[in-house]
Amino acid sequence: MKIAVLGGGPSGLYFAISMKLRDADHDITVYERNKFDDTFGWGVVLSDETISNFGENDLISEKMIRDNFAYWDDVKTVRGEETMTSGGHGFCGIGRKRLLLLLQERARDLGVKIEFEADIDDARIQELKDTNDLLVASDGLNSRTRSLYTEQFKPEIDLRRNHFVWLGTRQKFDDAFTFIFEKTEHGWIWAHAYQFDEEHATFIVECGPEVYERFGFDTLSQQDSIALCERIFAKHLGSHALMTNANHVRGSAWIRFPRVTCENWYFDNVVLLGDASATAHFSIGSGSKLGMESAIALADQLHQNKPLPEALTTYQEERKLEVIRVTSAARNSTQWFEEVERYLGLGMMQFNYSLLTRSQRISHENLRLRDPEWLASAEAWFQSSSGSNSTRRPMFVPYKLRDMELANRIVVSPMAQYKAKDGMPNNWHLTHYGERAKGGAGLVFTEMLCVSAQGRITPGCPGIYTSEQTAFWADLNEFVHEETPAKTCAQIGHAGRKGSTRRGWDGIDQPLEEGNWPLISASAIVLQDGNQMPKAMDRADMDLVREQFVASAKAADKAGFDMIEMHAAHGYLLASFISPVTNTRDDEYGGTVDNRMRFPLEVFNAMRSAWPEEKPMTVRISAHDWMGEAGVNPEDAVEIARLFKDAGADAINVSSGQTSKEEKPTYGRMFQVPFSDQVRNDLDVPTLVAGNIYEADHVNSILMAGRADLVLLARPHLANPYWTLHAAVELGDTEQQWPAPYEGGRRQADVLAERAREMA
Repeated sequence: MKIAVLGGGPSGLYFAISMKLRDADHDITVYERNKFDDTFGWGVVLSDETISNFGENDLISEKMIRDNFAYWDDVKTVRGEETMTSGGHGFCGIGRKRLLLLLQERARDLGVKIEFEADIDDARIQELKDTNDLLVASDGLNSRTRSLYTEQFKPEIDLRRNHFVWLGTRQKFDDAFTFIFEKTEHGWIWAHAYQFDEEHATFIVECGPEVYERFGFDTLSQQDSIALCERIFAKHLGSHALMTNANHVRGSAWIRFPRVTCENWYFDNVVLLGDASATAHFSIGSGSKLGMESAIALADQLHQNKPLPEALTTYQEERKLEVIRVTSAARNSTQWFEEVERYLGLGMMQFNYSLLTRSQRISHENLRLRDPEWLASAEAWFQSSSGSNSTRRPMFVPYKLRDMELANRIVVSPMAQYKAKDGMPNNWHLTHYGERAKGGAGLVFTEMLCVSAQGRITPGCPGIYTSEQTAFWADLNEFVHEETPAKTCAQIGHAGRKGSTRRGWDGIDQPLEEGNWPLISASAIVLQDGNQMPKAMDRADMDLVREQFVASAKAADKAGFDMIEMHAAHGYLLASFISPVTNTRDDEYGGTVDNRMRFPLEVFNAMRSAWPEEKPMTVRISAHDWMGEAGVNPEDAVEIARLFKDAGADAINVSSGQTSKEEKPTYGRMFQVPFSDQVRNDLDVPTLVAGNIYEADHVNSILMAGRADLVLLARPHLANPYWTLHAAVELGDTEQQWPAPYEGGRRQADVLAERAREMA
């Protein structure tokens, strides 16, 4: 093949090398706009795992790179006068210029032609497309090729909020990858520092936009900006200066990170590679890794004896998924640094843990593999902060809300069963909730218990509005409290415009074929085509519904529930007042957040007054409607949660979505945790969180980092009512209490698990 590569960075050069290794007859020319030894970065970070992957592709270039690496195993966090170090992270650093020179040498040895100072304009790009079998656009995050063919690649560029400047220094940071946080008269500013050769270290300075403006970095020359950074970080730099290699840039050389994603990575015979197709934030150091690994994947696909379109299609489908995993982690890391002031008030141990797990790629047990001694000290801190001297995992730490004491932090999430008849629960519910209470969780939620027959979601939804229902729940609670250490919570709500629909397996949110009942909501807005129009509630409706919630709260107390939760999420009745998507009222209950919260707060206050003082009460909210600017967003959620906290809510159950059928949610592992994190740490209020959490590792990471206080698992408890007991066995925790009749099963499970660990 005749191939033109635009961009002589690591990904472009490594692609050319990889192609030549597979077929020396390829005619490959790399076009680079800069001189051979120009580079405007400092160090490149790669992991041991990445280098090993390179070795499988080309042992010669892998050895050339490895021989020039600076290695470190530790990550050090410095916050003011506090310092903490953890090990086992296994990073390698190399100077960007040195890496490029090595790759240039290897490429030339294999017969790749490299043209430096090549000014490639739009016309030349088109010419190279027409005169080559393949045009590889590895021309960086400001890719000219991507801009020329915008309609084909459909890029999105998200310019992130923080400002940073990429500097170097001769100060040694050869003992650890070092994060330095300094509090100044203008706010917090921090540095990412790491050694990359015997004489130099990268020193990236970063801060939020407010601090950037207060310091006036936007008005300073490069030298004045550098001098200011030297003063801020003087005690860490010793007598060493900070240096720039971006003298070609006007001004201070501070920039904001552009997060690049593209819908398409190729069209015709043009393919994007490296930062041109997707960028990963420097805080996880994976930009060069992604580009070079993508180069290997592209070369592999081009040598599968496939037609070019098929090869490029497969490359995009397979490689894009892996890149999304890394860039999603990079997005998490980026957001953590953008919101770092939220965490800087945490204790040093928890702050350091939060920093290490910020991308969600490093989990709790992964940290144990890296540095078991450090993690043991972190777990001991978490236990002691809760008044315990146990050595158990965070998920097994007790928790207290008012007078309710939970044995652990695991919660069985509310899950609709659709098995009630005319609002009346039955033996299904007794068995379902009883089994999960025996399963070891500290707290068991009911599904939403409706406050009236008209407040049900479906004919299969149970209520707590009759004496018969209350008696049933009392029997359930008696069993749970006599036979298990679990506590119970009644989630109380009203379906609103989402009522009078079929059971989940018969067509979720679809109207009943017959027997419909009238609906009410904040505004007369239909859920979807085919559903009935709800009545916009008037004051009489509000009075009636408020008293129904109060009556249900009193019934929950009579039934022996340990806690209640007011359901004000997911588009149900109270949530319909909170969200501007479903509340278009022009009276005192519509418009501003304060107005939209007026009726939900009225209901909450009435319920709280009717509920015993010693028992906790929480509220579930939707922290994100996934409706863009039209709906509630996480910033709004903080204010909504604040109002409930001020009214006396003991904790906020942070959920999202299900407000409108037009929502566009972004799902993923632990996808609601950032919302809980924001509410908890901005307001200093306990939070509960659910949302694609299914491993003990997830739970422990969330708790240790201070992103929530209680963790709800739904589907895992549907699949396994004894999830907590089995998780303890898998973790080697022998202190977990099992029901006495099941003790033989526990002993066997422990023996088998220990045997499996020994064999592994």
